[in-house]
Amino acid sequence: MTRSEETLDPADWEEMRALSHKIVDDAINYTRDVRDRPLWQDMPDQVRTIFNAPLPQSPTALEKVYGTLSDNLMPYPMGNIHPRFWMWYMGSSNFTGALGDFMAAILGSNLGGGNHAACQIDQQVVDWCKQMLGFPETSSGTLVSGGSKANMIGLVVARNEIAGINVREQGVANIKKPLRFYGSDQIHSCHQIAMETLGLGSKSLTKIRSNADCTLDIKALANAISADRAAGLKPACVIATAGTVNTGAIDDLKAIHALCKKEGLWYHVDGCIGALINIAPENKVLVAGIEKADSIALDPHKWLHAPFEVGCALIRDKEAHRAAFALTPEYLEMTERGIASEHWLHDYGVQTSRGFRALKVWMALQEHGVQKFGRLIDQNIAQAAYLTDGINNTPLLELTSETSINIVCYRYNPGEYTEDELKKINTEIMLVMQETGVAAISDTTVHGQHCLRVAINNHRTITSDLDFLIKETVRLGKIIAIP
Repeated sequence: MTRSEETLDPADWEEMRALSHKIVDDAINYTRDVRDRPLWQDMPDQVRTIFNAPLPQSPTALEKVYGTLSDNLMPYPMGNIHPRFWMWYMGSSNFTGALGDFMAAILGSNLGGGNHAACQIDQQVVDWCKQMLGFPETSSGTLVSGGSKANMIGLVVARNEIAGINVREQGVANIKKPLRFYGSDQIHSCHQIAMETLGLGSKSLTKIRSNADCTLDIKALANAISADRAAGLKPACVIATAGTVNTGAIDDLKAIHALCKKEGLWYHVDGCIGALINIAPENKVLVAGIEKADSIALDPHKWLHAPFEVGCALIRDKEAHRAAFALTPEYLEMTERGIASEHWLHDYGVQTSRGFRALKVWMALQEHGVQKFGRLIDQNIAQAAYLTDGINNTPLLELTSETSINIVCYRYNPGEYTEDELKKINTEIMLVMQETGVAAISDTTVHGQHCLRVAINNHRTITSDLDFLIKETVRLGKIIAIP
């Protein structure tokens, strides 16, 4: 060779060591002092300009690269690690998990499978998820990006098992009777996307009306199944929700399991919000029956507070799970020994290339133990009850939905405004809180009524934060509602 060979390794490892130590020190300070900073702030134009710059053609010293990020990335977060972030249902991360992501990146392993330690940790975390949900040792699971993918994995297996044909070979067009999947009208939007992606069409998802408490109406479900059978359709699966996005409502899991067993349907639980209540000693009873599911979707990046992203799909029938995805081309044949002498983890999903998502979960569970995470879940649910009582005891505030677990829906309502005017007032309250960086809540519409929504899925939240939210809602409401 006539040209010099290059590498991406640093020219000076000691300089890299010094900068790396500074980055870690800054990260510790950033996390430690999160309460002292605005939760969120809008980016100035100069920051947007920096992140619209063209592709770099020549090197920049890493210290300068880090300086750019320190000045222009870190002050402008989404805000979900802040103790007053209750806007969307997200975990608030943890520093140990961040270290796990760093170690996983240093290792650089592809978790498609094989004979190496990272795959053992991946499977151990899946086994721990099975234990947390009461699933049998013989069941299977896979770590994925999040709840949407985890739900889709379960629904793929359900489709293939109920279809009555080899869907992988013959395709959905050859399914003799159109399949029908059922869930409440509070179901997450990822399920419709799943139906469309699986080639079944959005019409294959029947949304059953919910009760006043936003749980699935079991009688209406049974009637819909009977009507579809009479119409020549094939009922396939009920998607029970253990914690709806709008209000946290938990469907009657025992009743849905009994109905599925009677009707010969697949019983899937979307547990991305509430499945892990099963490890919470004071509230475990709320998800009784989840352990009977044929498949479950859950999100360790929510109530296990793992840094994004990591979801998990659990399937009771391991062989059905593998049969839905496994394919071994000649370049991935197993060997008797060596790196390829262990099974492929990608046989249980759609990604041949898989990141080492498990390590951040593994490290945090090892550090704290599962019992502490259960107590933190109980803590969030107790905080939601505390906030609910505070709202009920504040004359200008109105609870708009029953609080089931850790999601509280309410609004400012002084009494003399129309519904449209109240929506504008409450939306403005929400936006001002976000823009001033003091708190982040969202809004939604439940059974036709607009409301503010507080999802307390945060290990840093304390009750004084909730007292502040009540006072700030009233303070802003009085200002905004002035004609």
